[in-house]
Amino acid sequence: MPAPVVLAFAVLILFLAAALLVVVARPRINQWGATDQEHQATWPGDHLVAQPSFVWTNAVTVQAPAAGIWPWLVQLGQGRGGLYSYDWLENLIGCDVHSTDRILPECQHHLQVGDRVIRMARYAPCAPVALFQPARALVLGHINDTSAELLAGYARSSWAFILEPVDRHSTRLLVRCRGNSLMARLQAPMQFVMQRKMMLGIKQRAEASLSAPEPSVSN
Repeated sequence: MPAPVVLAFAVLILFLAAALLVVVARPRINQWGATDQEHQATWPGDHLVAQPSFVWTNAVTVQAPAAGIWPWLVQLGQGRGGLYSYDWLENLIGCDVHSTDRILPECQHHLQVGDRVIRMARYAPCAPVALFQPARALVLGHINDTSAELLAGYARSSWAFILEPVDRHSTRLLVRCRGNSLMARLQAPMQFVMQRKMMLGIKQRAEASLSAPEPSVSN
């Protein structure tokens, strides 16, 4: 097949793939699980990126109070509690991720703005903590954000994990991404797949730990 024909065919395939992403995948990525009200609302961490070119809001209901979900959020990260997603897929590229099914006391301490302890891959820099509100919100900034910028209320992008109580026994877990990066847009489908699994993994663990029987005490 002549090279110009191959090139034209490749361009057509890319165009169709892009169109499919915009028409089918993008709306799902933008607002999976979230209501219109949740997607349009202002959430903790939104102030860090004043004029984002994209905003993604994903949500799931967890049958547990916020206090029962928070320990799983605060220990997120490679070398900590894991990512609660597709570990086998992460490990195909050597990320060495192992998601735990228990609360790790050593990872439950209060984090400060600028702390770089939450790493999402073995070879990637740690994302800095941009906002830390116990049992409410954990917001990560861009890897290039400095502590001074974050303390001043500025971030290049934000990745927020938010707990919004529904009642005494259930909570909405929202994950919101805001930014302007073209690379983030290109990576959106893969991030969505991994992030959705992460949210369901947190839901499963929080609900399971809540329903687990109390250990018996022998006399």
